Amino acid sequence: MPGRLVGDLFVVVQEAEMSRQRPRFDRSRSVIAGFLETETTGGVVLLGAAVVALIWANLIGNGYESFWGTELSIGTLTNDLRHWVNDGLMTLFFFVVGLEIKRELAAGDLRDPRVAAAPIVAAVGGMVVPAAIYLALNAGGAAESGWGIPMATDIAFVLGVNALLGSRTPRGLRLFLLTLAIVDDVGAIVVIAIFYSDGTQWLWLAAAAGVVVFIAGLRAVRLTSPLAYVLPATALWIATFESGIHPTIAGVVLGLATPAGIVRGRAVLGDLEKALHPASSYIVVPIFALANAGVALTFDSLRNAVVSRVFWGIAAGLLVGKVVGIVGAAGISRRFRLGRLPKGVGTRDLVGGAALAGIGFTVSLFIVGLAFDDARIVDEAKIGVLGGSLLSAVVGTAILWRTRREAPRA
Repeated sequence: MPGRLVGDLFVVVQEAEMSRQRPRFDRSRSVIAGFLETETTGGVVLLGAAVVALIWANLIGNGYESFWGTELSIGTLTNDLRHWVNDGLMTLFFFVVGLEIKRELAAGDLRDPRVAAAPIVAAVGGMVVPAAIYLALNAGGAAESGWGIPMATDIAFVLGVNALLGSRTPRGLRLFLLTLAIVDDVGAIVVIAIFYSDGTQWLWLAAAAGVVVFIAGLRAVRLTSPLAYVLPATALWIATFESGIHPTIAGVVLGLATPAGIVRGRAVLGDLEKALHPASSYIVVPIFALANAGVALTFDSLRNAVVSRVFWGIAAGLLVGKVVGIVGAAGISRRFRLGRLPKGVGTRDLVGGAALAGIGFTVSLFIVGLAFDDARIVDEAKIGVLGGSLLSAVVGTAILWRTRREAPRA
């Protein structure tokens, strides 16, 4: 049965990448195919937004920071535009992440531990080793709190690069990286909730818990209309914001609370994911990149970065840490028969895929904003994320490109 499940998912991945418009009779296949198509093209849009942000920050002087530093009041809450994007708009991104995790737990690869074991173990290694490398360079210093930055993998960019490589990337590796990236999202959510939230205000946290109970009640009476959840979802976001826990966690909670089965003839989770995933990939995440990827690449900023332990901790964590952590952990899982690599994936394929997993970008930049307040350290960290992600993309692409070219002669 697990082998058949993996085989089915391979077919879905291949169909998504070839963008074939054919009837689909399995709803889960349709959802996964749509997910892959959206992430692949979303990676291109995200790259474009990042380039625009860099051009904006470097050609228009202080205009970039001045714009995103503009304060905006909504009700009793006042924040600058960047924080409204990071704390508010990104809640939709994390809601979609929660939906993805729920789908995988209910009907996807994460449902069967035997199938998911290798990428799960590899994902853990790919989070622990980069954090350890960062701490080895920054422990005890003012920038110690940035250890979570190189842990992330940007699924949109990784799948985008995979699509560009086409047949040079084994189908099994794509499935492996997709599962790894989803587990990585789970790890990032836990890290943000525990380590990158302010001091807890217990009364507000209790209020948030009460809203969750209320939402569970709506589920119990099988209420499926999204409009019925708008006000409770807003109340949950406000209560979470005031509690000191990062408000994007509210999005994750709502995603995980979404029913995975058919309710009154509606596939609620699938319908929500189909409706919101494009908005998340094509609007929310690019706006986030516009607000956060802009950093002035002057001679002084680059010079400060390359002698900074923050820069090297992040860049080395993303490139070296991901490769060592993922390949090492995958080797351990195979050695102790906890899991195995998908069919057709060799060691060089795994190394190339692990390098691609070092493209951190979205969540890495997100954690930069949570970890640091000092503008100089923020710039060094952003340059580290951009540099480490770019190097990871280049190295991973080179390895996979050469591996596939040499395959026929093997």
